[in-house]
Amino acid sequence: MTDLFWPGDHRAGALMSGGAFLDALIAVENAWLAVLVEHHVAPDSAAAELGPLLRDADRDAVAADAERDGNPVTGLVAMLRSRAGHDTARWLHRGLTSQDVVDTALMLCLRDVLTDVHTQLSAQVRVLATMVRTHRTAPMLTRTLTQPALPGSAGMKFAGWLGAILDSADTLACVPAPAVQAGGAAGTMAAATELTGSADRALALADALAAKLALATALPWHTSRSRLTRAGDALVTACDCWGHIANDIAVGGRREIGEFAEGSGGGSSTMPHKNNPVLTVLLRRTALTAPPLAATLHAASAASVDERADGGWHAEWAPLRTLARHAVVAARHATDLLTDLRFDAARAEANLIAAQGITAEQQTMAATAGHAPGGAYLGATAPLVEATLDRAANFLKENS
Repeated sequence: MTDLFWPGDHRAGALMSGGAFLDALIAVENAWLAVLVEHHVAPDSAAAELGPLLRDADRDAVAADAERDGNPVTGLVAMLRSRAGHDTARWLHRGLTSQDVVDTALMLCLRDVLTDVHTQLSAQVRVLATMVRTHRTAPMLTRTLTQPALPGSAGMKFAGWLGAILDSADTLACVPAPAVQAGGAAGTMAAATELTGSADRALALADALAAKLALATALPWHTSRSRLTRAGDALVTACDCWGHIANDIAVGGRREIGEFAEGSGGGSSTMPHKNNPVLTVLLRRTALTAPPLAATLHAASAASVDERADGGWHAEWAPLRTLARHAVVAARHATDLLTDLRFDAARAEANLIAAQGITAEQQTMAATAGHAPGGAYLGATAPLVEATLDRAANFLKENS
């Protein structure tokens, strides 16, 4: 069911949902069983497709059983074994531990989330680049500490937003590729080594699992949780960026300023005249709530102990799910907001003309340099805007 506590949750669809997580858990078990058969560790008679063994009502049962064992894998494996043939039941899950399955399933879910957010950031780069080019020289007042500062341009304003989006995309690109986890009970791959008879064959099984799931290969990372914290940080960085843009639009969209307006705002239950900047508000909401979720991932990582954390590992799952879904929703909100954003160039110029005292710095600098003030005092705006557009063009070319 879509989350009534988070308007817009439906935009995330199945991404990082309970259903997607269960499907990913089954996909991991299914792929591992297939690898065991293909590498002649398990007999051909053990081969099976595990997905059809589950019914629609089983998700609630798996969730309830997870309380008994502290994770959803043990109950899921028991359920699958009870419905599978003899050889399938015997070989199912052999060589793995519950953390392997949970971590690898999280990677599958996270991969889809990161791909979706990257797609939205790319769309935002295209929209903002067009906005920069369209309004490159439109006069616009700059503000610092909420007060009029210096003359500026809408092109520079939008280039600032564009640069932040590109920074977010760069941060996302630096996240380690989602990778398989197949270390076994203590991260030593002891069970897989025992099954295959050699460490090299055990390592080959892990690599084959990664290939089958289209994940990156990796040595066991069960006690090093940076793959999750770095992904969380990248999502928060994007949410920070969208929050900044939303803040600028919220201020500029106030009726007395009138420089921005959402393409289609929301209404009020009691005030018919209202045209509320709903997407702006929802983006600010996400920017406010995302950082603590990533902080929880870091706290959980720091709580790692021994070869499986006693609570830290378990504390990761829900915050990661929530942060991922909220970031997907915010990404789509940001794309819609920027695509339909209305900029009133005439009102922006009028606000600039009405501002008092904004030539003081120019006069001081000119006097210091020993010449008369001249020009629009836009500094290096033109090359700065051009450099940002070049960066955007390179990004779009590399990601076409």
